[in-house]
Parts: sequence; C-alpha cells; structure tokens
Amino acid sequence: MTDNPVRTTREGGILEVTLDRPKANAIDLATSRIMGEVFRDFRDDPDLRVAIITGAGDKFFCPGWDLKAAAGGDAVDGDYGVGGFGGLQELRGLNKPVIAAVNGICCGGGLEWALSADIILAADHASFALPEIRSGTVADAASIKLPKRIPYHIAMEMLLTGRWLDAGEAHRWGFVNRVVPAADLMDQARAMAGLLASGPPLVYAAIKEIVRDAEDAKFQDAMNRVTQRQLQSVDVLYGSDDNLEGARAFAEKRDPVWTGK
Repeated sequence: MTDNPVRTTREGGILEVTLDRPKANAIDLATSRIMGEVFRDFRDDPDLRVAIITGAGDKFFCPGWDLKAAAGGDAVDGDYGVGGFGGLQELRGLNKPVIAAVNGICCGGGLEWALSADIILAADHASFALPEIRSGTVADAASIKLPKRIPYHIAMEMLLTGRWLDAGEAHRWGFVNRVVPAADLMDQARAMAGLLASGPPLVYAAIKEIVRDAEDAKFQDAMNRVTQRQLQSVDVLYGSDDNLEGARAFAEKRDPVWTGK
C-alpha cells in the first residue's frame, strides 16, 4: 500500500489529483478524509482554477468502497470527512470546474466520484458499472444522480442489474463527454483544464451555483433568484472588475485578462 494514497500536483491554476491505492484504487475511510481535505483546499485556494481527478495506473480509475477495509472494521456509515465519500459529492460551495480523466474500471462509488465532476473524459478501454446490487447494497448517490444524467431506463438497468457499459456506450448515453485513446487521456484532460483555467473564474462560479440551485426548482423561481441577484456568486460576478473587463476587452478587440476579482 502506498504511503500517500492521494497524490497532487499543481501547474499554474490547475490541480491534478491522483488516487493511488494499489491494487485497485479503492477508497477507505482514511483515504476519503484525505481526499476531502484536498478538495476543500482546492475550493478555498484563490490561485487554483480547475482540478483533474484520475486514478494511478492504467487498469483502475476507482472501484469505489474498499470492501477489504470494510471487512477489517471500516463502517459503511463511518466518517468520510468533509465532502462525503471521495471528498467531492457533498462538498459545499465548490464553484470551480472539475474534470474526471477515467483511465480504467470505474464502478460503484468510483462511478459516483466521477459523476461528481463537471466534465468526464474516458480512455477507450474504460468501463462503467454499478455492481452494488450484487452485494445486497445500494448505490445511493448514483441512484440520485444517474437518472438525471442519462435516460431513465438505462440508468435503472444499470442500478437494478449491475451490467457493465464500455466507454463507447457510456459516451452514446451522454455521461461521458469524450472517449480518447488511453495514451492521450491525460494530455486531453490537461488541454481541457488549460482552456478552463484561462477563462473567467467568477463566471464559472456563477454557472455552477445557478445549475445547483435550479436542479429541483421551477424555471421561473430559479430565474427570479438569478435576476434578483439572490445567489452569492451571481451577485459577486455582477459587481466585479471581471464583469467590466469582459465588456472592455470586447470593445477594444483584445483578449480579456481575468483576475477573479
């Protein structure tokens, strides 16, 4: 077992987070708490703009919950740390883009972790499943998220039968943005991250908060909260230097310089 199950590197405004727990990158309670701290720090660091999440090696992205750790005493309802399981799916106020680079088997809680990202890129050998049904448990977060991301009947088939999807089918149903050769996966993810890191961070924050707020709201109620500036990130954006910079850059026919202020 590696001494550091969560490896991070930062390049400019981009943070790469690699789950590294041989043999399969499964997540136990201690690892989940570390991941939560990593993503909390990413959220709160004004110099970081985008995160990439991936797994070590070329076989496993993440199979989710570490059943061996559970057999050794880790409680399924134990302390996952800030952000819940995997540090992302319940982390409040994460208004920065996250890219998942799925480099292999992505199932169970690992699929839930990937679904917590905003953009999912998959290697062409990646595969996806929710096999919890076979062990008599429930993929709770996936049961909430997946039917909102892909057609209901496909989501229910995955949840009720545990069947596997290859990367191509995952892309056809729409929960993978792009399928790329495995050798190109991280280059593609970094290129996407570079594009996002060069964009307006306050606009990204507003987009993510609007999307979260509107998820279960009626359209007009959600629009009213935006137009009346009831959402914090929207209010910050409309009162920011960056909001003026966008208009100035357009008028002056130059690229904008975003400061996040």
